[in-house]
Amino acid sequence: MATLLSTIRDDVRTTLVEASASFWSDAELLRYLILGCEDLWKAVIDTYEDYFLTIDETNVSLAASATSLSGVPADVFRVKGIEARTLTENTSTIFVPKDFTHPDFVRARQMSATDADGRILYYDVIQSGAPTAAPTIRVAPPISASMLLRLIYVHTLPALTASSANPIPGHSDNALRAWGIAQARAKEREDRSPDPEWLAVYSSEKQGILTAITPRQEDDREEVARALFETEW
Repeated sequence: MATLLSTIRDDVRTTLVEASASFWSDAELLRYLILGCEDLWKAVIDTYEDYFLTIDETNVSLAASATSLSGVPADVFRVKGIEARTLTENTSTIFVPKDFTHPDFVRARQMSATDADGRILYYDVIQSGAPTAAPTIRVAPPISASMLLRLIYVHTLPALTASSANPIPGHSDNALRAWGIAQARAKEREDRSPDPEWLAVYSSEKQGILTAITPRQEDDREEVARALFETEW
């Protein structure tokens, strides 16, 4: 079972030799741990091992003649794929990522609404995205009938509290503990910078996590180097 952030916070207090809040408040230590979770989350998603993958089969759709998807969740950080929710009804519809200003996308935006079946639909993810807000996903050409979609994406971290479980995989409790101590001890230092020794512990733990969680599976894992512009062949 994942460790609660409140438990890791108490471990930080033990190392700081402050069993009850005095020099460091509970809110302050929790804030440091949340920042540590965010730092580790950024590292974990760049392993491309789908630890934070969501497959949304409920909310997203493309309305007839629409230029953007509807119902995009607010936690969408990185889109990995879009497809028709019912593949048997749109057997040849393929969503292909393309820059909004690419000539193919420009030509597609100039088209009249068309039947989606057998079509390539280009999409581009724009705007800030999570955690600021849901991104906008522009699509072209427009389609003549609405379509329910499956959105496959990397989600950002949810709002974390003291009662939240540590959301980072790879037995990361000690990394968060080291991060929290390093940040907390900045208040004791004249230069107000995080403790370098505890940051070194954090860095070592972080690297160990990334090594341990990559790859996620090893059964007949095929290593493939994709050619440049392979999707254009």
